[in-house]
Amino acid sequence: MDPHLLKKLNAARRTRQAAVMITDLGDGRDRLVMKGDPVAGALGEAVAGVFASGKSGAVEIEGSRFFLNVHVPSPRMVIISAVHISQVLAPMAQMAGFDVRVVDPRTAFATPERFDGIDMVADWPEDALKDRPIDAFTAVVAVTHDPKIDDWPLIAALKSEAFYVGALGSRKTHARRVERLAAQGVGAAEIGRIAAPIGLDIGAQSPAEIAVAILAQAIGALRRPTGTGKA
Repeated sequence: MDPHLLKKLNAARRTRQAAVMITDLGDGRDRLVMKGDPVAGALGEAVAGVFASGKSGAVEIEGSRFFLNVHVPSPRMVIISAVHISQVLAPMAQMAGFDVRVVDPRTAFATPERFDGIDMVADWPEDALKDRPIDAFTAVVAVTHDPKIDDWPLIAALKSEAFYVGALGSRKTHARRVERLAAQGVGAAEIGRIAAPIGLDIGAQSPAEIAVAILAQAIGALRRPTGTGKA
């Protein structure tokens, strides 16, 4: 591999940017494509496919064969709240391949005993996320029902490229949330990215069912991005 391309690839991996190394299997030439770079025609469609799936593979385009070696950061899920839903969602998300962090300043909820094996931070979100800023491969799930805890990470997520932003609450609760966020300067298009009521509409009732609905919606946003966070 061209040392210059390898240097660029390593830099992309350090900064959690998605990239595809395209190798022409006919002549061995390599080309590095970052997510968002324009690639025309059928090859561009194939590149978009491997970015979405996260799976490398060979493709044949107009009689030429290419190997698409995709490098996609591990998805993260930041769960704001250490409530019952979070106790189910966190291990499920881990099993699905997410790097999970649960954040809640309420020490009565945020205990190691309730979240065994989970990265649990008993602090305010604005402090807990300083070392791990929200990026394009982060899902933010706010389920405290407390604006003092939920609103900051929601605004931070909407100002970032987070691939999924969800918030628990009824339509009435969300309407009040929209008013608060708008008053803090968040635009209508940004607010429209919030999946609320959170989760796929499967009639979920219990914490476990709600967790399933949230995780499925987040995976859909990761694998079939629509630009709304509501895949």
